[in-house]
Amino acid sequence: MPLSRTFRRTLTAAALMAALAPVHAASLPAPFDAQLTAGYPKLEAFYQELHANPELGFNERQTAARLAERARALGFEVTTGVGGTGVVAILKNGPGPTVMLRTEMDALPVLEKTGLPFASKVTTKNAAGETVPVMHACGHDLHMAAWLGTAQLMAQNRKAWSGTLMLIGQPAEESLSGAAAMLKDGLFTRFPKPDYALSMHDDASMASGTVMWHAGPFRASADTVTITMFGQGGHGATPHETRDPVVMAARLVMALQTLVSRENNPLDPAVITIGSIQGGTVANIVPDQVKLGLTVRTFRPEVRQRVLASIAREAKGEALAAGAPKEPLVEVKPGTDSVYNDPELMARAVKAVERAVGPEFVKEMPAKMTSEDFAMYGQQPGVKALLLHVGAVEAGRLEAAKKAGMPVPGTHSPQWAPDLKPTLTNTIKAETAILLDLMAPKR
Repeated sequence: MPLSRTFRRTLTAAALMAALAPVHAASLPAPFDAQLTAGYPKLEAFYQELHANPELGFNERQTAARLAERARALGFEVTTGVGGTGVVAILKNGPGPTVMLRTEMDALPVLEKTGLPFASKVTTKNAAGETVPVMHACGHDLHMAAWLGTAQLMAQNRKAWSGTLMLIGQPAEESLSGAAAMLKDGLFTRFPKPDYALSMHDDASMASGTVMWHAGPFRASADTVTITMFGQGGHGATPHETRDPVVMAARLVMALQTLVSRENNPLDPAVITIGSIQGGTVANIVPDQVKLGLTVRTFRPEVRQRVLASIAREAKGEALAAGAPKEPLVEVKPGTDSVYNDPELMARAVKAVERAVGPEFVKEMPAKMTSEDFAMYGQQPGVKALLLHVGAVEAGRLEAAKKAGMPVPGTHSPQWAPDLKPTLTNTIKAETAILLDLMAPKR
């Protein structure tokens, strides 16, 4: 007797739910959980050591040495100085895929205001020779501690997986230049090219320990645009005898807003932010040039190309309308491409993480217009990449902030301090669960 359509649909839905349901209680295999619990105090101490001793991009010498020393002690073959200060640690463990786990090492020129007993008091010279404070205001210290915790679990349990584990400590993520430097220095030619690349990032938008995922385009591409508007300077009392680049710049700021509001599909996000305008010295002199600094964020290459071309068009148009003596100079400094999370691989990873931390701690999140040079690894042929986030704010504090309508301090804030234990623990569990799934021994 044939099954009814309704009954067939019920069976299909039931089969799908059964396939997605966790096959056992949420946890890593017993030895892993016990080892993580036993090793946690040293990981927390390592986190505090990193937090108190931050270093800026391409100057992470002591940070790199700390990672390299600990990876060697676990049996990894370690190479330092890759792409400047980068670290590559390889552990070969039989046949199977090569999987890369990446952490960032650099900090930010931010004066820490957390009040933590291990807060950074470091100052250093930046690339311009200026003395600046330094702080791990983006959570890279937490990422490194998780990287080490995951490395320990994988090294202690080699019978549970097969393949090549490739750990990298990347410099200069904040300037979006560290990944390119490591790749240029032979990251995927001097060392095994990974089949899969994985990274995680802390986040202020969800409760601590919540593993957050998004399939497809996830983090935006980034380009820096510098526009120099040229005029004819003169006395502020006789502006009719000048061609005022300040006015040109002001008009351009408003004109650029229409590139998003009137020329771009709102379902295809783009951001143009004018972060700086520099021109003039005193009130009664019309300068002969003004510089504008922009950041441009998009997801799709065709949108990126069109927006950049339109910015140049608007700048030239404003100069022409004002009778400027020459065309503006439009300089584009490419940052990084958009992070793309392979959907099929993400679905597999989500199931693995749910088994490790519990489905209640795994949430889908929206895409973000912030950028990450982790994108460059997934752009390499044959490499499937995943970037996940993990919530890092205590749930009660987050809820209170929402009720008050006040955001909690987030990454890049001088007050950024993740709720450490649940965030670090679940980051390690998630990383380890994904690695074990991808590197499961052949039966």
